[in-house]
Amino acid sequence: MGHPSLITIENLRFERDDTTVVSCDQLHLDVGEILQVEGPNGSGKTTLLRLLTTALQPSEGTILYCGKSIAQCRLEYLSDILFIGHQSAVKLMLTAEENLLWMATSELSSTAVLDALEALGLAGYSDIPCYKLSAGQQRRVALARLLVSDARLWYLDEPFTALDRDGVKLLEWCMSDHVSSGGAVVVATHQDLDVQGVRHYPVLGETLLRACP
Repeated sequence: MGHPSLITIENLRFERDDTTVVSCDQLHLDVGEILQVEGPNGSGKTTLLRLLTTALQPSEGTILYCGKSIAQCRLEYLSDILFIGHQSAVKLMLTAEENLLWMATSELSSTAVLDALEALGLAGYSDIPCYKLSAGQQRRVALARLLVSDARLWYLDEPFTALDRDGVKLLEWCMSDHVSSGGAVVVATHQDLDVQGVRHYPVLGETLLRACP
């Protein structure tokens, strides 16, 4: 018998003001997979990610992590996920290096921070306050968290916001490298991903499509 999926959703529902915002009968995510959540604005993509990160509680249904309800292994689960939203969420008065150190969940060396910033195209910008950086550069500072985190599961909500073509390529490389190293990614984006093995999960209106392949 094989190992359980990294994430399994069973009969998940989320309602707001008596309206079903998210409805998902069954969904799974395995190690080494990238799941792209697609759909128009307001269709429930961000709500689904907030449910998966426990920022919202479902009206009914279950989310399993490695076969266990996330309610039963909450600390283990939260220590194994990283969420980056559509806003960069950097502190503008801090430098790029200071932001990464502030956002880190464990102690980081200066070398690890500088290497992550360099990999995201920010070599030479580590000691510059983020208010002096462009929106795209601030976004890269936030995304550098991906390279200094031990989290196995990434949740990314519109991560390509403000990125130029080179930034898009860098982020695609980060996702590919992560899943090839035993991680998994759930990404909500309108961007067409140039990454192998992406599984698409469309969101239409107020409900998620059932039985995705």
